[in-house]
Amino acid sequence: MATATIAAVVILMNFIVIASAADVPKLEIFPSQKVQRKAVGQAMILTCRPNVPSPNLVADLQWKDNMNNTILPKPTGRNPPMFTEYMTGTESLALIINHLSVEMEGKYYCTASYATNEILETSVTVKTYVGITWTNAPENQNPILGEDYVVRCEVKADPNPTIDWLRDGDQIRTGEKYVVETNGLLIRNVQESDDGIYTCRAAVLETGELVERTIRVEVYSRPAITYLPTTLEATEGKPFSANCTATGKPVPEIFWIKDATQQNVATADRFQVNPLTGVLNINSVTQDDYGTYTCIAKNDAGVVDQKTKLNVLITPSIHFLYNVTGDSQKEIALTCRAKGRPAPEITFSRWGSDDEYAAGVQVDDERITLEQHFDEEKGESSGTLRIARAQRSDDGLYQCKARNTGGTAYATGHITVQFPPDFSHMKDLPPVFSWEERKVNLTCLAMSIPNATIEWRWNGKPLKDLNDKNLQIVGTGPRSDLIVHPVARQYYSVYKCVATNILGTSQIDIQLKEARVPEPVPAAEPKQLTATSITFDIRSPPVEFGMPITAFTVQYKEAINPDWSTAMNRSWSPDSPYIVEGLKPQTMYHFRFAARNQVGLGMWGVNTQQSTPKRSAPEEPKPLHSPVQNDIEEPVVVSPYSDHFELRWSVPADNGEPIDFYQVKYCPGVKMAGTWHELENQCQSVEVADSTSYEMSRLAGNTYYRIELRAHNIIGFSSPASVIMKTTRDNPYPNGVASTDHSISRLTIIAMVAICLFNSRSILNGQLNRLVAVW
Repeated sequence: MATATIAAVVILMNFIVIASAADVPKLEIFPSQKVQRKAVGQAMILTCRPNVPSPNLVADLQWKDNMNNTILPKPTGRNPPMFTEYMTGTESLALIINHLSVEMEGKYYCTASYATNEILETSVTVKTYVGITWTNAPENQNPILGEDYVVRCEVKADPNPTIDWLRDGDQIRTGEKYVVETNGLLIRNVQESDDGIYTCRAAVLETGELVERTIRVEVYSRPAITYLPTTLEATEGKPFSANCTATGKPVPEIFWIKDATQQNVATADRFQVNPLTGVLNINSVTQDDYGTYTCIAKNDAGVVDQKTKLNVLITPSIHFLYNVTGDSQKEIALTCRAKGRPAPEITFSRWGSDDEYAAGVQVDDERITLEQHFDEEKGESSGTLRIARAQRSDDGLYQCKARNTGGTAYATGHITVQFPPDFSHMKDLPPVFSWEERKVNLTCLAMSIPNATIEWRWNGKPLKDLNDKNLQIVGTGPRSDLIVHPVARQYYSVYKCVATNILGTSQIDIQLKEARVPEPVPAAEPKQLTATSITFDIRSPPVEFGMPITAFTVQYKEAINPDWSTAMNRSWSPDSPYIVEGLKPQTMYHFRFAARNQVGLGMWGVNTQQSTPKRSAPEEPKPLHSPVQNDIEEPVVVSPYSDHFELRWSVPADNGEPIDFYQVKYCPGVKMAGTWHELENQCQSVEVADSTSYEMSRLAGNTYYRIELRAHNIIGFSSPASVIMKTTRDNPYPNGVASTDHSISRLTIIAMVAICLFNSRSILNGQLNRLVAVW
C-alpha cells in the first residue's frame, strides 16, 4: 500500500514538471541540429519558430549573422546573398543563404521579445566544407600514339579528397604501364590498345562524399605526308592535278600554300583543293603558277608540312623561220627559232617525210649538218640546217619541229637552190617529125632558178633577126615554142635553143626531121596452122626513133587468083597475135605484109605462100584455171567449195568444122607413185553445147578429181585437156552431231587406196567399190 502511494506521487510530480516545461516560452531552429554542415556553394535555409503560450505576444523576431549583425529582409527587386523572410501561413522566420561561402561559417542567432519584457534567443552553428569539384578533368581526352600521356583528372575539395582510377571496372595500380599521379593517370608509350573508358574516382573520407568522372580516351596519331613528289610538271593553258596524301587520326585536313605569296590557294581563282583527299586542281595553268608550294596536313594531334616545286611547261612556239635562197654548189642555211619551257629541241625534216635530221653531221649525207642551241634560262632555242655544196635535189619545203615535254610546234620553210639553165631532161627526147608541109611545134623548156630567158638560133644566127614568116617564136622563157612551117626541105634542120640566167648559159639542139612511111616488112613466118587459120610471126622493119610502127597489115588471096586487087585485108596492132582466120581447108594462099606509122602504110614487103591443112578434129581446149603446186606431184586446181566446181575454158580452133559440143569427164581418185588411180565406177561424163563452162555438183568434200575436157566437131574429138581438182574440206558435223553413215573420212579412203596399190587390179577395183559404197 505504501509502495503504490509512492509511485503515484512520483508520476504526479513528473507530470507537473512536464507541464511546467511546456509553458516556458522559447525559440526553436529547424533543422534542429545545433551544428549544420553544408558544402560551399550550396544554398541553405534555416527556420526560426517561436514556441510560446501566446504567439501574439512575440515581437522583434529576427536573425543575426556570425558577426552579430541583424540580417535584413529581402528588398524588392534584389536577390542578396543572405536575407530573411516570413514563411507563408506560419509564424516562422526563415534565413535564406543562396550561395554558401567559407566566410559565412560561424554561429547564427535567432532573437525575439516576448510579453514586452522577456528576451528569447537561440543559436545554430553553421560549418562549411568544400565539395568535390572537377577542376581539370575533360570527359574526352586524346593521347598521341607512341608518346607518354597524362589522362588529366584534377579535383578540388576541403577536406582534401583521395583519387583512384578504374578501367572496365577494375582498379588501376601504378606499374610499368600506368602511374597514378596527383594530377592524373600517366600512360607510358601510348598505343591504339589504350583506347577505352577510364573512371577517375574522388572520395572525401571526412564527409563520405564519393564522386566518379567517366573519361573517354581515344588515341590520336600525328599527321604524316605519305605522297608528294618533289617536283611537279604542268602545261601552260591546260588543266592540272596534283595529289598530296597524308595519314593521321583523326583524318588530317590538307592545305596548299604558295610560298611566294603565302596564300592558301583554295581561296585563289582557278584553284580547287579537296581538304580530305589533298587533291589540287588548276583549271588552266598560267606561267605565274610556277614556284614552290607547301602541303600542310593538320589534325588535332599535330601539324606537318612538305614542299614541292611546280614547273610550268610552256608549249613550244616558233617565232622565226624564213625562206632562204642560195646558189648551187654553195652553202645554204635554214634557221628556226622557238620559245618554250623547257627550251625545246629543234629538228628538221623534208616535207612529206617522217625522217628527221639528227643533230650533227648526217650519216647518209655528210654535206648536211644540224646545229642546235639551247638557253634554258630564257626558254629559247634555235636550230640551223646547214647544207654545204647545195644541189638541185635540196630544193623544196622543210618542216621545223620544236619539241619539249609540253608538246610540239610546227612551221614550214622553203629552201630555194638557184642553178644555171639545164636541159638534161630533154637530152633523150626523140627528134621532131613533120611531113607534107605540116606545121610542127618545137618546144624548149629550160630548168633553172631563177627562170631563164630563151633565144632560138638557126645556122648560127638568132631567129628573131631573120624575120622568116615560116619560123614563129612563142614565149621567151622558161618555155619557148618554135612553130616551123616546113614549106621547103631547108627547114628540115637542127635548131638551137639557148637559155640564160644570172648563173650561166646552156643550149640544146632540137632536130626537125622529115618523116617517111616504114620500110618493107623483112619477114613473116607461119607459126601455127589449122584448117581455117594461120598464125604468123612478123619481124618489124627498122624504125626511126620517135616514129614507131602503129600497125601491121596483110593482104592474102588464093594462089589460083592472080589479081591482088581482089585480095582480103587484115590489120593488127603491134602487141596483138597476128592471126588470119576464115581460110579454106586444104587451100594454097599467097600473103604479103606491110607496116604502118603515122605517115602512112609502107611498101608491101615479103611475099609468102602457105597451104592450109585438111579439116580435122578441133584443137585442144584450154581450161581457164590457175593451178597451184600440191603434194601429189603435180599442180592442182583448188575449188573454193566442198560440193561443187565450175569448169571454164576458152574456145579452141575448130580446124574447118564447127564445134558442136564439149565433153567433160571427171572421176574421183588418187595419184600414188606417179600413177593416177580412179574410182572407175564413180566417173561421170557430160556433153556441153553452146557454152564454155560447166558446173560439177554433188561432189565429195576434201577429195581429188581428175577432169578431162575435149572439144568435138563432125570429124571427131580433140586431144583431151587434163586438170587435177581438189574440193575443200566440208564440215563433218553440220549439226554438232557426228553422222554414223559418213564417219569414214576421205583421207582414210586415200590411205586404203594406197594399201590396195600393192594388190592386183581386180582386188583394187573391189576394194574401191566397197569403199565407195561406205562413202
